[in-house]
Amino acid sequence: MIVLSLLTACTSKGVAPVYNRVEPASPAQKVTRPGYYKVKSGDTLYSIAWRYRVNYRSLAAWNRIKGPHYRIYAGQWLRLHPHEKPQKPASVKEAKTTPTVTVKRSPSHQVVTAPTPDPKVNKSKTDRAASLKLNWLWPTKGNVIQTFSMHDPSRRGVKIRGVSGQSVVAAESGKVVYSGSGLVGYGNLIIIKHNKNYLSAYGYNKKLLVKEGDKVLKGERIAQMGSPRNGTDPALHFEIRKQGKPIDPLSLFNKK
Repeated sequence: MIVLSLLTACTSKGVAPVYNRVEPASPAQKVTRPGYYKVKSGDTLYSIAWRYRVNYRSLAAWNRIKGPHYRIYAGQWLRLHPHEKPQKPASVKEAKTTPTVTVKRSPSHQVVTAPTPDPKVNKSKTDRAASLKLNWLWPTKGNVIQTFSMHDPSRRGVKIRGVSGQSVVAAESGKVVYSGSGLVGYGNLIIIKHNKNYLSAYGYNKKLLVKEGDKVLKGERIAQMGSPRNGTDPALHFEIRKQGKPIDPLSLFNKK
């Protein structure tokens, strides 16, 4: 008999909670599914999307998970790639070229056809409008000791040196969608969702001051700075992603 027990990994403010489905232990070998991820206790849809560098909305769509709460369950398998649609062979009719249509015009009237809007152009304008609404604030005091590199997985953000325990603040207003230490390489990590396109992350913290579901304002204190590893200088890992892809945070500040 399967017993369902609800974990309170997320608060009542609406962030995607993870539910545990406790099942009897089985001596069977560990099951793996290439292209899938098995949800663990403490995971959120956002943290999984962050780990695999995909857009959280795409991840939800591939697995038919509805927002805004994006509920997932411990033990659930999530597809990490879009479904592959089988290619349908073109029929004889589809292979034919589209016939030319002649439009008759009267001497006194001229028919003007409006151009078909390009969805890519409209989308790019929407993205630019969304980014213009964000006015980024530097998350802590200190010098940048490691810059961004798309070619180096360990440098998908910037590293800012500081003093142990100093304040780390939200770079923009938003909602905390992850607060924990479940992502390897980030230590105590906070992820904030700012809008449909942008997320920011703050790693290596000594202490987390906000929890999943909290709404924070730009400049609000969210953590205390810690160290990447024991014995190393205190620093903050600061990362920004647009539609799931890491971007150079300095490029946003240099534009000001």
